[in-house]
Amino acid sequence: MPLTRFSRYLRAWTLLCACAPLSGCYLLQAASGQADVMARSEPIPQVIADPATPDSVRARLQLAQEAREFAVSSLDLPDGRSFRKYADLGRDYAVWNVVATPELSVEPRRWCFPVAGCVAYRGYFDEAGAQAQARRLARQGDDVTVGGVATYSTLGRLPDPLFNTMLGWRETRFVGTIFHELAHERLYVPGDSAFNEAFASVVEEEGVRRWLIASGRATELEAYEASLVRQADFAALLRDARERLATLYASGRPPAELRVEKQREFGRLKFQYSLLRAQWGGYAGYDAWFARTLSNAHLAAVATYHDCVPGLRRELAAAGSLPVFYERAAALAELPMVERHAAVCAELPP
Repeated sequence: MPLTRFSRYLRAWTLLCACAPLSGCYLLQAASGQADVMARSEPIPQVIADPATPDSVRARLQLAQEAREFAVSSLDLPDGRSFRKYADLGRDYAVWNVVATPELSVEPRRWCFPVAGCVAYRGYFDEAGAQAQARRLARQGDDVTVGGVATYSTLGRLPDPLFNTMLGWRETRFVGTIFHELAHERLYVPGDSAFNEAFASVVEEEGVRRWLIASGRATELEAYEASLVRQADFAALLRDARERLATLYASGRPPAELRVEKQREFGRLKFQYSLLRAQWGGYAGYDAWFARTLSNAHLAAVATYHDCVPGLRRELAAAGSLPVFYERAAALAELPMVERHAAVCAELPP
């Protein structure tokens, strides 16, 4: 990116920071981080044509072009500026998200921003900044987790590039993520992360199915469907734990007793996972998640991505086609959040 354009992006974001200050001028780090992303971005055809580009990177970028074309032609997703460029960030994650809850609550803290509205996480382009914020929240008594995120969407406001952080993924995850992020540009409700992520996830799932069917890969489709079943089992396990904890925290018992019972519930959760793992025939893909010391914040982080998925899957099944599903989802987006969640997120804890 020419220096003049880089400067314009940074100046615009700096003015935004001045108009909407947050502690430590949080938006300024977002501005500089986004400006760095833009400066590193190169047109994908140019990277493909460069003799210095490794063959493995070239192959993935060609796959990304095919997936983007498929998203537009077969999934009716926006043909905008996203995924036309490639950015090697020189790190494993694009951003790091901080998720926090009060010690005795399953409800996440929420932060409000221009465009995105209020969300249940706070993102940082620098891991050290995310960890520093996590420590501040922990000192206040919150449950906190920090998680690396390989990609993100600016909802079409900026030309989102494909990141190096995605290149090592299996094909279904790689193309599915492109479908997912483009779906955010199709429909996004400011302040409703659970609905937004569920909508994008359902579009992603349907997109991957169609991608595999179009290439005649029935065996891979079967494996993909099995992975979705495991994902649903995992989400249901965590949803049940959140519901039990929500009931516990609302019981009015003394905080000391609640803390003891809280730890028992997390022990119970890990035991239930061991039973579920056995039902999966020993599949170990979620072992790392359960190996950590779990807290309310870990449950909240997962809930954002899974709680409304079953309801929107039912909407897609009832619609019978993606265009009709998009119309039904857009109608839901017009409802007040309470009504929208009652319609498609009825399994959310109170």
